[in-house]
Amino acid sequence: MDVWEYWKEENDGAGERYELSMERIRMIPSENTVQEPYRDYFVQVSGFVDLLGEIVCSLQNGCLAKASLEELQQLNHRLYRDILPDHYQESYGNPAYASAHLGEVFGPLLSFLYSELRSQIPNVFEGRLRPIAAACETFIEIYNLFEESIPQEKEVRDVLYWYVSDYADQTVRSWLWERFDPSYSFARDIIMESDLKDLRYLYGFGEYISPSELSVAEFLNSLPEETVRSMADTYVEGFRKGFEVMGRDLSIKKTVLIRYEVGFERMIRYAVEGFGRLGLQCIFCRAPLSVINRNPNRKVGWYSSSPNKQYEYDHRYDCALYMGNTLKERKLSVLRTAFEDFKELASWYAGPAVVETFGEPGFVPVNKKECYALSEHQEAVIRSYNNEFTELMNKYSPEEETSFTIIAFPRPEIGEPYREIFEEIIRINTLDYEKYQKIQQVIIDALDQADWVRIKGAGENRTDLTVSLHPLRNPEKETKFENCVSDVNIPLGEVFTSPVLAGTEGLLNVKSVYIGEFQFKNLAIWFKDGRVTDYTCENLEDPEENRKLVRQVILKNHESLPMGEFAIGTNTTAYAAGQRYGIVDRLPILIVEKMGPHFAVGDTCYSWAEDCPMYNPDGKEMIARDNEISILRKEDVSKAYFSCHTDITIPYDELDSIVACREDGREIPIIRNGRFVLSGTESLNEPLSGSGLLS
Repeated sequence: MDVWEYWKEENDGAGERYELSMERIRMIPSENTVQEPYRDYFVQVSGFVDLLGEIVCSLQNGCLAKASLEELQQLNHRLYRDILPDHYQESYGNPAYASAHLGEVFGPLLSFLYSELRSQIPNVFEGRLRPIAAACETFIEIYNLFEESIPQEKEVRDVLYWYVSDYADQTVRSWLWERFDPSYSFARDIIMESDLKDLRYLYGFGEYISPSELSVAEFLNSLPEETVRSMADTYVEGFRKGFEVMGRDLSIKKTVLIRYEVGFERMIRYAVEGFGRLGLQCIFCRAPLSVINRNPNRKVGWYSSSPNKQYEYDHRYDCALYMGNTLKERKLSVLRTAFEDFKELASWYAGPAVVETFGEPGFVPVNKKECYALSEHQEAVIRSYNNEFTELMNKYSPEEETSFTIIAFPRPEIGEPYREIFEEIIRINTLDYEKYQKIQQVIIDALDQADWVRIKGAGENRTDLTVSLHPLRNPEKETKFENCVSDVNIPLGEVFTSPVLAGTEGLLNVKSVYIGEFQFKNLAIWFKDGRVTDYTCENLEDPEENRKLVRQVILKNHESLPMGEFAIGTNTTAYAAGQRYGIVDRLPILIVEKMGPHFAVGDTCYSWAEDCPMYNPDGKEMIARDNEISILRKEDVSKAYFSCHTDITIPYDELDSIVACREDGREIPIIRNGRFVLSGTESLNEPLSGSGLLS
């Protein structure tokens, strides 16, 4: 049975439950059985649920298919109006507002419930009635508690806990199934069968559609076919090359997971065709919204832009309401069974092909005391869960048999001239592979002679770091750095290694850097023996709040992390373009990491695949795949991995020098005064000099 057949059976069994729950909820506004201030909450939220019911009917009777673009836009606005920034201060989706009006005890709990009901929007558009019915029944159960009297906090907590726990069998299993099964074709059908020039198709996804999605889709429609095909071909070819350079067999695989942002459907349509020519079917799995499967650190799947990043930030740790060892074990039990049931699908999985976007202004979050936060115990439980999930994933879809690719394009928020910037990014994504491969080999040859590397900042940048390198036992056949060109990470332009932690120490400082959606100002991180010892930034007035922000976003709630990667970016063309258009602070880490030295905290680039040999184009084996922490996997895998890898780049204009140092005192400069100085690397300075960026 494929996933669609399963859902049809599921719907047949849940139809009556759905109708009964909707009928009951529609009665709530006319009742006066709940005292204020709680009655206002239940009336408002029942109105939202009723809107979901209206859409279910409109989809079933075909009315939405006939709606005009303007009507669809109005409906989309109605769905998301309550949490849009202009209305969020008076929304029960805002834990601070909910707490102010419903009290510190029930405010966060009822805000959690409303957020979970809002997560049913995708299920409405996909016609999946059982999860909607389950969420509605939970809403009714809590409403009934408030009808009788003011309940105890534990009563409400228990209802929400058992809602998450009882339905884990379905929600967790379905999420895994959708991740592996190409028959889950909801998004694929829209992409491949719609008239993409008729922008009404965007509203069929059930996602928030901002002016940006409309503008991107409209813009792609305006591009010549050969341009859009070239974008798709670069993306598909990067995935294919990943298997080639890693020496892995793509022919044994049958599926690839497409992760992208709504608006790029014209490119994705050509990519589906391109992957088909490689013998791969495309999987389209929506990024989860429900709390049980949602990842607080990133969106995995396809999605649209956020209606309100503060809303998502406020609810990022809603799992604190229920997360503990019992729930962790329940999820893992479901996953073990599901992996075994879907083991053939998992064995076909070749990896993810990712299209990222960039260009939005930096998001500076507000930390609210009313929002749920993870305890130290819960953080440890989640780390343990992530490691055990990765072990399962690696068992059924081995890392050494898969690959990936990532490419990024700008959104209209990047500014004018958008078309010119977009075309420049296409050019950057298709730079000369062989030219950079040769230049980067010159840098690697110098670094292979070094015992450590010293990196210093320029001007106000206070960076002063020493990075220890692995020794080579056989320099004729081994190398310390990987020569990274345009395969898995597009665009090309870096050489990287996993440092030796002992002796890696000093200060990493960057004036401005984007980490995901967050722009950090004057970020500073201190290292001793390769581990983070202290950190701060200047985003907020309160130093402790700044530390919390770094810990949450960069350290992913770990007290400390090791330096998992040191790299030198060589893509001065990208840097020059960023300076020319004034968009350096809007570029994604995927591009920025190629624009100077970068350092990753967390796992190495080879996590879970350290024992798989890796070779550079010159035939030498890249031997720096482990460090003192990752090697602990041989004794206790729970001590070896952190389930994160966060890149931080020093841009060329903040960089003074990178010097390869030997124990005998000899120094080999790689960069001096912000310029590449090795013979054979001079051409990297041309984009900078030509733009007048370096004197």
